[in-house]
Amino acid sequence: MSTPRSIRNNCGSGGFGVRSDQMSGALRLILALLLLLVLASCGDGRQTVQAVSEPAPIVVTGDIAAGIEKYVEETTQAGGGYFRLAFDEQKLDLKLVRIHTEYLANLGPRRHFACVDLVDTRGDVYDVDFFLKGDPGAMTVTETMVHKVNGRPFYAWQQKEDKTWYRVPADGASDALLGVLRDPDTFEFIYRATIPVIRDSARMWLPFPASDSYQTVRVISIETPGQRRVLEEKEHGNEVLLLELGPGDSGRQVEIRYEVQRVEKAAYETSESDPTRYLKPERLVPMNETFRSIAEKTVEGKKGNLVQARALYDHVIDGMRYAKVGEGWGQGDAVYACDALTGNCTDFHSYFIALARSVDIPARFAIGAAIPSERDEGGVDGYHCWAEFYAEGKWWPVDISEANKYSALSTYYFGHHPANRIELSRGRDLVVEPGPA
Repeated sequence: MSTPRSIRNNCGSGGFGVRSDQMSGALRLILALLLLLVLASCGDGRQTVQAVSEPAPIVVTGDIAAGIEKYVEETTQAGGGYFRLAFDEQKLDLKLVRIHTEYLANLGPRRHFACVDLVDTRGDVYDVDFFLKGDPGAMTVTETMVHKVNGRPFYAWQQKEDKTWYRVPADGASDALLGVLRDPDTFEFIYRATIPVIRDSARMWLPFPASDSYQTVRVISIETPGQRRVLEEKEHGNEVLLLELGPGDSGRQVEIRYEVQRVEKAAYETSESDPTRYLKPERLVPMNETFRSIAEKTVEGKKGNLVQARALYDHVIDGMRYAKVGEGWGQGDAVYACDALTGNCTDFHSYFIALARSVDIPARFAIGAAIPSERDEGGVDGYHCWAEFYAEGKWWPVDISEANKYSALSTYYFGHHPANRIELSRGRDLVVEPGPA
């Protein structure tokens, strides 16, 4: 049996997470080890530690966030309203999108790391790694490197036997370093949320993942305020945790711990009585002449649903750009994705589903979280979603946004989902009783 891992999410007011049963360090310690190599193990790989005359002050992630925010702000002011960065023989004019709080790390005495998303005037998003030095309130940037453009990485991190890390080109990275675990994965998943301010009575609905042929989910503990019960969503077989809350619950924490055993998912047969029900439109995945025209042109001359689905898959990869900028992305709105040709995983897969249904290929949606394959604990800063289509008597898993990021894995992601993920719910327009207004 594989060694359990553990993951947390702490995005906004909620979060997921992973924690390894064999590891006690926090994510910042892992990243400290990861990044320490860049600074201290060039050449023969031996680390050099400089002597200091006085103890370095304790640095928390909030100090690093303040340090990088100050640097970006001052650099932007000096650049006439833009963060100016030279990259690939270009002069980029960038604006701050977000700081990845889950990756802020203290690398050692007065040495730190931050990862920041910046967007240029064309809408391309640059994931930039910053190395800093100094004490809280007096940090300076020593090195700046572009890690990704629109989600596509230029390098990955690989760990050595001595637990230090080094960069490897993305083109030469293993599947595991690019986010794919094919062998069974076992991990502890921690879902957290903070209750907002409540003025009156309120209800809160949370996904409650279920076991199936590809994941076994066991609830370790549930800590919630208010009264709780589990609702059944009948159309897609989901379960939803309902909390009944009041003003006294404002600011309190929700924490659910799961033990998850997951295996790789490939094309599979099912006892599905009527897959054609997945040809019906949904609120943000409508059926219209535009989708039909695009889909019919894409599959023209191609015989069989499997070949046609691959053509639509390639069409979305080639036509869309992974970019979380502007307004409208992240809603899984197929019309937005068709018009903007940018977005995140929900947009990629909603567009694919709309196209597939337009040429009578049943397709459906699921959402959850991708579990980091290259580290055994730490946080996940958001959700991930994927799709399946029905052809040749089987459901075929696809992950088009990941295939867009990692072109070397585009063949794998047509027909596979790796083991390192958890499915929280499936389907769109979920209806439960009682439900939100």
